[in-house]
Amino acid sequence: MKSLKIEDVDSLCLLRLSAIGDVTHALPVIASLQKAKPSLKITWVIGKVEHKLMQGLTGVDFIVFDKNQGSKAFKKLKQQLKQQKFDVLLHMQYSFRANRVAWKIPAKYRIGFDKKRARELHGLKLTHRIKAVEQQHVLSSFMEFVSVLGVTEKIYCWNISVDQEDEKFALEHIRANKKTVVINPCSSRRYRDWKAENYIKVINFMQKTYNVHVVICGAANKYEREVAQQIATQTSELCLNLAGKDTLKKLFCLLKKADLVIASDSGPMHIANAAGTPVIGLHASTTAKRSGAFCFPHLAVDYFEQAALEFEKKPADKIKWGHQIKHDNVMDLITVEKVIEKIEQVLS
Repeated sequence: MKSLKIEDVDSLCLLRLSAIGDVTHALPVIASLQKAKPSLKITWVIGKVEHKLMQGLTGVDFIVFDKNQGSKAFKKLKQQLKQQKFDVLLHMQYSFRANRVAWKIPAKYRIGFDKKRARELHGLKLTHRIKAVEQQHVLSSFMEFVSVLGVTEKIYCWNISVDQEDEKFALEHIRANKKTVVINPCSSRRYRDWKAENYIKVINFMQKTYNVHVVICGAANKYEREVAQQIATQTSELCLNLAGKDTLKKLFCLLKKADLVIASDSGPMHIANAAGTPVIGLHASTTAKRSGAFCFPHLAVDYFEQAALEFEKKPADKIKWGHQIKHDNVMDLITVEKVIEKIEQVLS
């Protein structure tokens, strides 16, 4: 296998379509590559929703792939790539859809995951693979792609671009005379969500003990709006309910100005991490060791090991890395008292 060096690469395509949390993990990869070679031309093939957060990233051109268009999306992609030829492709997603996209990207060298992590024909057409590392955080696995190019200096920064309207939105919902705590109660999978009644208890404690301003965020769908409303109206002081009222960039600005974020394993948890705000991640269905807030492992409330024993009847180290425990009651293992312990670490 030919050894690759970043100084020999002029154009690079990064493929990571989804999800929100995972695309934030790709930002340190880009920062590291740009530091190693400022003249590097980078093109990112990304999903439509994820592009709404990443657009405007300095030194990066985007090709947006809208999966909802079906076969039309592949035809459009082929047209956009017609005049393109990349030195290197970073194939950083191994779903079958992403693999199909990768096969249409013309590149001299193609770097993908190691054989143990690859699946659904991910290895087809690869010329290089990242190093196999056991039980690795998703972001750390992404940084292995940088290592294949001989880049040794890893830059852990998240340069998300925002405008004045995004900043204004955040400032309008932050109280200067109080600490602000943002809560994102819902994720993309309901089995990863902590019950609303638990958030209500936590909020009542924070407002009584620390007199904090609490903001509830969430998507615009009916379920998340209802959960946010339930929490906001059943606390000792009325919380500000912004569910469905922001954009991803506005959310980033809001989380950046907050003093603390509490969330289950979800996109907003990783956006908070990218914003540099302390985030208490709630884990039982998943392990924080793989998918937690990368910069705040000490604040994670992680009951995955207990969940493995109770619901899978085996120790966590006997479960395949990346497996999710999809039981309706798995998040009930997380106690209010344990979350309050983490809150006190930040707010005291």
